[in-house]
Amino acid sequence: MRTYATLAAVLGCVLALQAHAQKPAAGSARDFPTKPVRVIIAFPAGSATDIIGRVIAQKVSEYWGQTAITDNRGGAGGSIASSIAAKAAPDGYTLIINSSAHAINPSMYAKLPYDTRKDFTDITRLVGQPNVLIVQPAAPFKSLGDFLAEARTKPGSINFAFAGLGSGTHLNLEKFKLAAKVDVTPVSYKGSGEAINDVMGGRVHTYFAPISAGISFIRANRVRALAVTSAQRSSQLPDVPTVAESGVPGFEFILWFGLWAPAGMPQPIIDKVWADFNRALKDPATREKLAALGNEAMPMKPAEFRKFVEQEIAEYARIFRAAGIRPQ
Repeated sequence: MRTYATLAAVLGCVLALQAHAQKPAAGSARDFPTKPVRVIIAFPAGSATDIIGRVIAQKVSEYWGQTAITDNRGGAGGSIASSIAAKAAPDGYTLIINSSAHAINPSMYAKLPYDTRKDFTDITRLVGQPNVLIVQPAAPFKSLGDFLAEARTKPGSINFAFAGLGSGTHLNLEKFKLAAKVDVTPVSYKGSGEAINDVMGGRVHTYFAPISAGISFIRANRVRALAVTSAQRSSQLPDVPTVAESGVPGFEFILWFGLWAPAGMPQPIIDKVWADFNRALKDPATREKLAALGNEAMPMKPAEFRKFVEQEIAEYARIFRAAGIRPQ
């Protein structure tokens, strides 16, 4: 009898342990999130990163039944926000949305308070938008071909605006100079607003305007669009050719935005966050809002995104070296 009693007791313990193992643990991916999630935005309110981040975070909040609290921490090219995110607990309750500045900063700054490659979990690329080469409507350039002919015939004669040292518009310009083998005169501005105004006023010849900043001026015929920098034509400007099809084969440059978390986040949480943000990017209403700002949804799986970020870090380092831009 004792043997049967002992076996029964052991069997009872085994069944209890199995039941416990099958029960989802508190805080597991199945339950996530059980409280609000902090989504750090790496640039100030009103920036492209902020607008895009809020649109997507709002939709993800609906899926979670928990608020994705957007927290703008702009400054130092997004590195302040990245530093905060890198030091947070890797439990999924702190995420960061940043632009391609995440891959630019290792070349832009001599010393960062974090390791770009080791201190983050790469989750997904979110969206991307091209820049648009714009000129004044009265300019003699009717196409990128006209522009290239002028630039090659009269080196240094074209004044080319960019929005700040190391910015996406600056690196776009430097990459374009290298690929097209042209010599132009760079003119630095504080931001896109000033640069576009001076293109319209004829005080500078041209500018690679982010499509979100330039599209309203293009549609109002206040500037002329010569080419977009994406590999394919933009759905928002379908009649504007790409740089690649207009005389610079293989050229591509986009301003992209991505999602990261602190390093060490458990894989089940990574998968859950990726799935929910990917679902948001497939939502028709969300895609429409993003497209109205010139953005194309460009999600990637975590492993693919990790490889992409590495490639972008290397590419920006190459551009910095070729352009002779020294880290700050």
